[in-house]
Amino acid sequence: MRSKSASSAPRTRVLTGDTPSGRLHIGHWVGSIENRVRLQDDYECYFLIANLHAFTTRADQPAEIASDTIEILKDWLAAGIDPDRATVVVQSEVPAITEITWHLSMLLPFNRVMRNPTLKDELDVKGLGDKYSFGFPLYAVGQCADILAFRPALVPVGEDQLAHIEMCREVARRFNHTYCGVDPATPDAKHVEAGGLLPIPEGLVGRVGRLVGIDGTQKMSKSLGNAIYLTDSTTQIKRKVAQIYTGRVDMNAPGDTQNALFQYVRSFVTDPARVAELEDRYRRGDAIGDGHIKVEVAAAIDTLLSPMRERRAQYDASGGEDIVLDIIRTHAARANAVAAETLGAMREAMKLRFTR
Repeated sequence: MRSKSASSAPRTRVLTGDTPSGRLHIGHWVGSIENRVRLQDDYECYFLIANLHAFTTRADQPAEIASDTIEILKDWLAAGIDPDRATVVVQSEVPAITEITWHLSMLLPFNRVMRNPTLKDELDVKGLGDKYSFGFPLYAVGQCADILAFRPALVPVGEDQLAHIEMCREVARRFNHTYCGVDPATPDAKHVEAGGLLPIPEGLVGRVGRLVGIDGTQKMSKSLGNAIYLTDSTTQIKRKVAQIYTGRVDMNAPGDTQNALFQYVRSFVTDPARVAELEDRYRRGDAIGDGHIKVEVAAAIDTLLSPMRERRAQYDASGGEDIVLDIIRTHAARANAVAAETLGAMREAMKLRFTR
């Protein structure tokens, strides 16, 4: 018998995604999207738009959520996500995810869900207090279902999402133990080999775990108004980069290269030798001002975003939205096949299959 070639061997599966809340920014790029573009060459990639999760805080804005779903997919395509090499998943088009959320919610104590630091941070940032919907904490379980429905090995995320991944890992272990008889002491990498249905996924953080916004203090965010968007023009990029706050006044005084501006230098100036030179001069106070560096940073960001803007223009032109909708329809069939297989296997393990 002939052995399979390396090219025909199954590829490691990856899943990650975003909640549609508006345009994507350069923090999304360095935190996760850059990784996605790279991974789709060598991995079986599923990229999910969590439009149902958007309803947890915007249930009265269905038209806006629908529009944001289209916009975020346009941003993905402009950034380099290739529908011929990756599967785009719009959450609402895959009903198996909703049922899997129900099953997983029975395995996670409410107090454990509410201890999720990412969830607590969102409650604070969005000022929800005790007025949040019942569905708001449920979305943290839903994120586990988003991932486990596709049984990936890797989940590329920003640093602030690692707590969600850890909860996903916990519930996958619990499912395998409760319904598949896997010994709780089994190493994560051996769960499937030991008879578990769900692999224990690992988080994969991008090269910049948390990009500071142009205010110089808070994480880059649309809601805080401190973001540079993937769709920003050259003029907008220059204006926003000029606002990056460092607190430095005298260009002849030694500067702190751990400030926000130098995070941008390290993130977007592509020549390592040039980065090292700028850091050295800034640290020594060698007659180099913030303004000079900001011009260079703005140019580097514009160079990165210029081809994205050109690709994005194709989808904003007449007929572009039809292309996007066709991708959603076509890819829904792929996604449903995988998620339905997972749900069917979960039902078997939970003794819920009474008909064929």
